[in-house]
Amino acid sequence: MHQDLAAQLIDPETMERLVRLAELDPELIVEDFGTPEAAAALAETEVIVSSWGCPPIDRAVLDAAPRLRAVLHAAGSVKHHITEACWERGIQVTSAARANALPVAEYTVLAILAGNKQVLRISADYRARRDRFDWRAEYGRIGNYRRTIGIVGASRIGRRVIELLRPYDFDLVLHDPYLTPEGAAELGARLLPLDELCALSDVVSVHAPQLPETEHLIDRRRLALMHDGATLVNTARGSLVDQDALTAELVAGRLNAVLDVTVPEVLPADSPLYDLPNVLLTPHIAGSLGNELHRMGAAAADELARYTAGLPFRDPVLPQDIQRIA
Repeated sequence: MHQDLAAQLIDPETMERLVRLAELDPELIVEDFGTPEAAAALAETEVIVSSWGCPPIDRAVLDAAPRLRAVLHAAGSVKHHITEACWERGIQVTSAARANALPVAEYTVLAILAGNKQVLRISADYRARRDRFDWRAEYGRIGNYRRTIGIVGASRIGRRVIELLRPYDFDLVLHDPYLTPEGAAELGARLLPLDELCALSDVVSVHAPQLPETEHLIDRRRLALMHDGATLVNTARGSLVDQDALTAELVAGRLNAVLDVTVPEVLPADSPLYDLPNVLLTPHIAGSLGNELHRMGAAAADELARYTAGLPFRDPVLPQDIQRIA
């Protein structure tokens, strides 16, 4: 992982657990498997604890690590470092994607509630007026009562969002090509085709994985299906939304948006999205940040405890699922 990440990710309590469970050097943090220090460690390594910044564990790395049996990823996606050679070698892989899903889902719930309340527009309006005004007359159609919330993707995050929204007076609708109507009902939502979901929803929240077939999943046509005043929330990946088409809708003021991800990841300084009163723009912070990182470190320690006890991982990553997960 990145050298500066370990201290943020692994708090003292978790480090104590790791040291009790395994022969581990707390000072050994590897960013490059090609260094002499890394090579010496790999020769004896049975388990790698990885996170953001881990280089690919390719055939050469595996040849240097003949005892390697498992990779515990203290972050979300493993696609950047788990290679086909890992699956061929039978390496067990687990991920803290479940732990990382929690803050993203919490951020999404905030975005949905604030979006239906038109918080951004009212805040900008209030700042401009700086006086008493009849807000009920101006914004009489806002609110969170009996709104339709569309969830795109029954991922870990999408499922957690649905769970967190259950206490509210919402009609929850869901689109996922791998889910049946019965499966959606078990989650507490109605399964709909994506076009119908976009047309019906007051908020459309995107939680699908980044795949070739999901690029511009929310395209110009589907944005046009969304009704005036609806809100798009994207905490997944910027490529899932046609950003040029979305920007046109936002500049026109027809839609609202909460965007934690964009294309490119950092927008050009002259992007209109920075200044629009109907856009909340954040720099990819919905996932684990600050003390939320400790949850992912603790998740890796939990999986190491299961491994040392001879138990199956709670959150394994399987090769047959790799093509349809984030």
